[in-house]
Amino acid sequence: MRPIQKSNKLAEVCYEIRGPVPEKARQMEEEGHKITKLNIGNLAVFGFDPPDEIVQDMKMNLSNAAGYTDSKGMFAPRKAVMHYTQGKNIRGVSIDDIYLGNGASELIVMSMNALLNNGDEVLVPAPDYPLWTAAVSLSGGKPVHYICDEQQDWYPDIEDMRSKITPNTRAIVVINPNNPTGALYPVELLLQIIELARQHDLIIYADEIYDKVLYDGAEHVSIASLADDILFVTFNGLSKNYRACGYRSGWMVVSGEKSHAKDYIEGLNMLASMRLCANAPGQFAIQTALGGYQSIDDLVGPGGRLLKQRDLAYKLLTEIPGVSVVKPKAALYMFPRLDPKIYPIADDQQFAYELLAETKVLIVQGSGFNWIAPDHFRVVFLPNSDDMVEAFGRMAKFMESYRKRHGASF
Repeated sequence: MRPIQKSNKLAEVCYEIRGPVPEKARQMEEEGHKITKLNIGNLAVFGFDPPDEIVQDMKMNLSNAAGYTDSKGMFAPRKAVMHYTQGKNIRGVSIDDIYLGNGASELIVMSMNALLNNGDEVLVPAPDYPLWTAAVSLSGGKPVHYICDEQQDWYPDIEDMRSKITPNTRAIVVINPNNPTGALYPVELLLQIIELARQHDLIIYADEIYDKVLYDGAEHVSIASLADDILFVTFNGLSKNYRACGYRSGWMVVSGEKSHAKDYIEGLNMLASMRLCANAPGQFAIQTALGGYQSIDDLVGPGGRLLKQRDLAYKLLTEIPGVSVVKPKAALYMFPRLDPKIYPIADDQQFAYELLAETKVLIVQGSGFNWIAPDHFRVVFLPNSDDMVEAFGRMAKFMESYRKRHGASF
């Protein structure tokens, strides 16, 4: 029989967070091994539960959740999102500008599907959250990666971004707070990105899913609040701020200069209608989440579990010879660097395989985030402190063995 091949649209699509190395970890679990999973920001499995009020409201409304909703979502949760955008100082947003989705991920793919023709280019950060690169590729576009500078707190390199704009460039993706680096961008930098978009008539796609997961008194400014003469599409949801990953409840907000984007918005409406609607139970959670007590503040503030675990993970990683980390100001991740003189890694996926096999600790290699060299990896700092001490202790012993095997010195 003739082999059945996957679509060639998938040729440039990858998602290493759930890729070959995690698949190996799954096989090891089936063989009876206990794997410490530092590869994905799945908060529930580490004991970070959603607020009780959200859970109770979903339960109370399940009897009303069996039917299709409006293709963009129910009125009440969209109204709550509208009020949220007002609180973020994003001007001119109406109910019609808000789309609810099965997580922000669905809406990211939808936004690219509605925009891109074959060969269109989108500027995406390196390192990035790999769904963005995949969504551009799957939509027929070409992801062009601009560099974020580790020496400058992982801020985007504006000159590199500028140099990569061509007549085919349609948009700039800004992930702020950033996954995988934990960077939080200052207003001055956001204004520079806006000016580039203004000069070249580009859309700005703002992934702000971690906008409440902030440390050390940091404040997040939504880039869409800083201008109204270009088009912004902003993404957020319940997965991280409200520890509700599995509820698949996210939203997309179109703002700024919308009058010249009527055809694009019509495309978004078509795609929203084609999927009929987002899941109704998840929609019922939004209004309660946005309007109630913001329990994330207790986790990231002084004495909070996430803050303590961030500080512990930073200490444990930077104590390993040849490992350096920019301390994250936000989000749930660290993106450590392995000094190439000490760790001569040619294939960072193979490095992740070896680490998994010897330590039962699962990470994601830096190339999985479209980083340019095999010298980084990403970890979450979600396990409790005792488990992190154990996991990073095993990692440190592996690193010592790796240095000896490869004849590196420090």
